[in-house]
Amino acid sequence: MSVDRRRFFTLAGLTALAAELPVLGRARRPEGGREAGPGGSGTRWAMVIDLARCHEHPECTRCIEACNRAHNVPRIPDPRHEIKWVWKEPFEHAFPAQKSPYLPQTLRRRPALLLCNHCDNPPCVRVCPTQATWKREDGVVMMDWHRCIGCRYCMAACPYGSRSFNWVDPRAYLEHPDPSFPTRTKGVVEKCDLCEERLADGSPPACVEACPAGALHFGDLSDPDSEVRRILDGRFAIRRKPGLGTEPQVFYLV
Repeated sequence: MSVDRRRFFTLAGLTALAAELPVLGRARRPEGGREAGPGGSGTRWAMVIDLARCHEHPECTRCIEACNRAHNVPRIPDPRHEIKWVWKEPFEHAFPAQKSPYLPQTLRRRPALLLCNHCDNPPCVRVCPTQATWKREDGVVMMDWHRCIGCRYCMAACPYGSRSFNWVDPRAYLEHPDPSFPTRTKGVVEKCDLCEERLADGSPPACVEACPAGALHFGDLSDPDSEVRRILDGRFAIRRKPGLGTEPQVFYLV
């Protein structure tokens, strides 16, 4: 047997073994790999980001800092090893389909806040060989770090760059880790989970709560009386790369 074939069968064996392992830690799933959200089986969580309000405080990073603290996201100096759950990028990079010479300067020169889009049709879920990532019935796309074998198929499938791989041990870069949230290890993928631990307690995501400008809104998209539905009914919103058919559930007011 060649070395390449040996490596292939080793990986196949590990994949099969990982699929049989019990799910550990916070991200526990019921049989069938789906989980009802705390708001009930009809809930569909979504986020609305008001870019105009966010741009009133261009240097503000409170939402990012709150997320990092709540989820033990490390600050690694080497940009090649960066771990990000919530971050900012220039508008034109985040929304290439909106690129135009007549794009308002207020958008072109300001960054957009980005995170996992928790898509209705998430390609990352389809390609994961161990079911380490899955979509709950309330729409939250989850990660089980115990099942992740580090193949990074989900990273290749995600068209939004919303996932990070731990090339190094992230725990070495945490000065004051929060013991209430699990830390990760080298060799696994991680991303935003919409603060599923806070949703279980009836609280909004940490980034929403921390925003001083009131630019972030979170709620049940299936409820016509929810704040996010009222906002979207009255304002024009765009989504990232809508033509891909992933149906992102993070909306941007422009």
